[in-house]
Amino acid sequence: MDLYETKAVIEGLLFAAGDSVEIDRIADIIEMDKKTTKEIISKMMDDYNIEKRGIKIIQLGSSYQMCTKPEYFDYIQRLAEPKRMQNLSNAAMEVLSIIAYRQPVTRAMIESIRGVSCDAIINRLIERNLIEETGRLDVPGRPMIFGTTEEFLRSFGVADLTELPDYDKIATEPQYKQQTMEGILNNEEEAE
Repeated sequence: MDLYETKAVIEGLLFAAGDSVEIDRIADIIEMDKKTTKEIISKMMDDYNIEKRGIKIIQLGSSYQMCTKPEYFDYIQRLAEPKRMQNLSNAAMEVLSIIAYRQPVTRAMIESIRGVSCDAIINRLIERNLIEETGRLDVPGRPMIFGTTEEFLRSFGVADLTELPDYDKIATEPQYKQQTMEGILNNEEEAE
């Protein structure tokens, strides 16, 4: 298979999937090594930007997804009613922030930081696919441990957790003390 056909196959895979696809899965399908596959996808990402197309490929951790470019949102909105997620409460944002920065984390760990029960909030975040159970802690009672999902990354517009603001900087510098995950989310919504 030549390079053009390989790009066409990758484009077809990402389009048909509709959701993100792991790099390992793409490499297996096109029968190439992971490094070469990443290089091809990176080149495709550049090509989409240079050609000013209506779609782009985004990276979400070790996965890739095809999506529309945000600058064409107004036009796409005319096609279909956008799916809107209700805003999260301050308490939900607190729990989500704790999980994002301290994952993997148990319900008891979250409650010890917040000082109140968070069962309902955790269930709501799971329903919204922002967090998920990532396993169980190897201690008596085997409590569930939670982590963020790809939907979390998508919602906050980051490729991986390293792109979140530095926690130590936010926690110690006065100008950042009021900044929360909610503020970050509001900035992302305004950018759309």
